[in-house]
Amino acid sequence: MGRVDLDTLKSHLWESANIMRGSIDAADYKNYIFGLMFLKRLSDVFEEEGERIEKETGNQELAWKEPDEHEFVVPERARWNYIKTRTQNLGEILNKANEALEERNTATLEGVLTVTDFNDKDRLPDVILSKLIAHFSKIRLRNEDLSEPDILGRAYEYLIAQFADDAGKKGGEFYTPKEVVTLLVEILDPQEKMRICDPACGSGGMLVQSVYHLRDKGQNPKNISLFGQERNIGTWAICKMNMLLHGLSSARLEKGDTLRGPKLLTDQGKLMEFDIVIANPPFSLKNWGYEEAQHDPYRRFRFGLPPKGYGDYAFVQHMIATLNPKGRAGVVLPHGVLFRGGAEGKIRKGILEEDLLEAVIGLPPNLFFGTGIPACLFILNKNKTKDRKGKVFFLYGANDYLEGKNQNKLRQEDIAKIVEAYREYKAIKKYSRSASLDEIRANDYNLNITRYIDVAEEEKPIDVQKALDELKELKRERMVTEEKMRKFLKELGYQV
Repeated sequence: MGRVDLDTLKSHLWESANIMRGSIDAADYKNYIFGLMFLKRLSDVFEEEGERIEKETGNQELAWKEPDEHEFVVPERARWNYIKTRTQNLGEILNKANEALEERNTATLEGVLTVTDFNDKDRLPDVILSKLIAHFSKIRLRNEDLSEPDILGRAYEYLIAQFADDAGKKGGEFYTPKEVVTLLVEILDPQEKMRICDPACGSGGMLVQSVYHLRDKGQNPKNISLFGQERNIGTWAICKMNMLLHGLSSARLEKGDTLRGPKLLTDQGKLMEFDIVIANPPFSLKNWGYEEAQHDPYRRFRFGLPPKGYGDYAFVQHMIATLNPKGRAGVVLPHGVLFRGGAEGKIRKGILEEDLLEAVIGLPPNLFFGTGIPACLFILNKNKTKDRKGKVFFLYGANDYLEGKNQNKLRQEDIAKIVEAYREYKAIKKYSRSASLDEIRANDYNLNITRYIDVAEEEKPIDVQKALDELKELKRERMVTEEKMRKFLKELGYQV
């Protein structure tokens, strides 16, 4: 086949899902499909590199056995040419291929590939795996065969989006729609040489979008440091693969629960600090680690402990604690954080009194897969400009979106409108304005957006004289109609 473009790869991945349909849950498709695509990719590139080295040097030993000559060393039993000739116990063969890859590439692949178990004959019998292997044998994933460098990463984004609703219903990873990710990254505007962290990184979409942002701005997308932590091991593994397929092998991605045990620490055991912290943590997480937080060694919860059943402000406080003195953060949150009282009200007051909150941006309804909960963005800034000190910018973006059958969607013009208003701190009637801290205090630190932006529809002014004239005309027409009716009735012999 010719060079592989994104549409071709999307179609190929969709057909992979069709092969598995009925065998396993749709929410799990991506784990197996992405695992096979990654395995095929590593094997194809290893062969491509080996053939090039052998052609250039004539040294077969150097081409196929010298690890320093390859980004990833692919042992014989993990090469696609070996795998596609097998006919039995295919799940075990794939598992052993992944184990061999991890053993030979410990620094980059340890714990990444073996997360997915292909050796489950009840769910993935040989007949299904055989079809999948034959299907992936039809497509070449060498560098020379791809129409653009990050096509595989973009294909993964497509794949996870296709089955995000199923994953949400199953309670697995929480997929952030690409438009919301783009909006948040555009607002935070990452630059070269920055350190960027997502403490609830999922499959890595926000980190990847930060790199896209640099590229679109004409900056060096490699000149940025990426960090993340993810507690779901399967999602972490896919995040690692996603980064590798985007050519972001230097990203540091840690496994584990960010709130209970942050892993992004300095050599002295302190929390690392970042220029930008960006996240879409689980909404109102119930079992977030309340007991452990009471004795947090990193002193992240200095504004107060969030309630046991709502982890939103635990993530917000963690993000604040990991910002450097000039750092900024953007986080997706449910609307409840704007007005809930008790412990959350106290935390909200503390954040506002330290002048850390720069903006509250309300999003349209029903943007997220698997939940209809309305959401907003908190933009936090440890180094506000003089004109923004003592103020919070409010934006009511709930009315601007493209309505969809299952989910609504932010359009490019909606994103641009929000970003422009935020950057310029624009006061736009029924849409956006800044409020002073005194005004917020007067509202008892309630951040409900409609307290600061009047979104009520204006009633059209009534012309009383015109209304009276119209009423007189209606009465006249009624009298004329009644007179006609009396005449008709008299002709018919009725007494009226």
